Amino acid sequence: MHIPFSASPRTSLGIEWELELVDLQTHQLRGASTEILEEFAAKVGDEEAAKAKHELFESTIEVITGVCDSVPQALADLGGTVDILRGLTERRGIGLMCSGTHPFSEYSSQRISTNDRYFRLVEQMQWLAHRLLIFGVHVHVGVRSRDKAIPIVNALTAYIPHFLALSASSPFWLGQDTGLASSRSKVFESLPTAGLPQQLTDWGQFERFMETLITSGTIETIREVWWDIRPHPNFGTVELRICDGLPTLHEVGAVAALSQCLVERMNSQLDRGYTLPVPRRWVVQENKWRAARYGLDAEILVDDRGSTRPVRDELTDVVDDLLPVARRLGCARELMAIEEILNVGASYQRQRAAARRADGDLGCVVDTLLREMNIGRPAG
Repeated sequence: MHIPFSASPRTSLGIEWELELVDLQTHQLRGASTEILEEFAAKVGDEEAAKAKHELFESTIEVITGVCDSVPQALADLGGTVDILRGLTERRGIGLMCSGTHPFSEYSSQRISTNDRYFRLVEQMQWLAHRLLIFGVHVHVGVRSRDKAIPIVNALTAYIPHFLALSASSPFWLGQDTGLASSRSKVFESLPTAGLPQQLTDWGQFERFMETLITSGTIETIREVWWDIRPHPNFGTVELRICDGLPTLHEVGAVAALSQCLVERMNSQLDRGYTLPVPRRWVVQENKWRAARYGLDAEILVDDRGSTRPVRDELTDVVDDLLPVARRLGCARELMAIEEILNVGASYQRQRAAARRADGDLGCVVDTLLREMNIGRPAG
């Protein structure tokens, strides 16, 4: 099976941000995406209409950038679309927010968006699909040839705990504290083609693997492979899908900068003939669990002999190491925002703090998330 790869001439950037539609009176999710998106399309025209689209549930709108050169450009793109959507939602008594999970809304009460693809997913996955009331941030970074895509995917898996700990924002599920920093990651990986990527050797093996999945009827198209990190042949990118939904543009910028800088460095290392490291899968799997469970307090494995180090220290070192790359790409400020997140706390920590202040009232957690979305920065 031949899968063409639309190589990107530069380390371009694209971001997808899944937003929750929240009733401002009840704090529950509200299924209103169809009417909002219809009005959005009429307001902005056909070309810009693609920047906001349906997701599985009617209570979600995904905001998408165009192909951007830099993180500041991508954030401006996202912010412009969100500003237009906010005007359309507020008049309906709906707020926009983002977190890996809604603190208490029930998935059983949510309407599926009218789309044959979503209907097929629900028919095939049944209960697993109905549980997918989860929200994430996906970052696409351009890769300069298909031969680089698989080595970069493999090497990026070493950073899964960094991304997950930094973005973890789903401590609550159906009104209960799960004890996890990221319950979203555990819900999503229950799908048979989601979770950690397969460790493949090259593009040819990727093509053969996809052919096997399609021939066997496991998937219909490669779009149905939802790995935490995956190559995206049509866009010519590596797509990082590991992050929980992030409440603020400030945090979106931080993970986008980390993504772009890592891929840029790996692109350059491959150009120079360097062989990228491939971490052992059991180490990656253990580190993902530790980040999902403990978030920024995780002690992650740094080798296959059992040596561990705080993920906080790892993140600090990665920021220092990537700053020269970030300066060249014009995203040094966004990369250094990681240090601010380490100081004020990731979203899962801020949500739990809001719940404690309100004696367990999760409606106050929703208020905090709504406020953070509006101001564009963590409330601390």
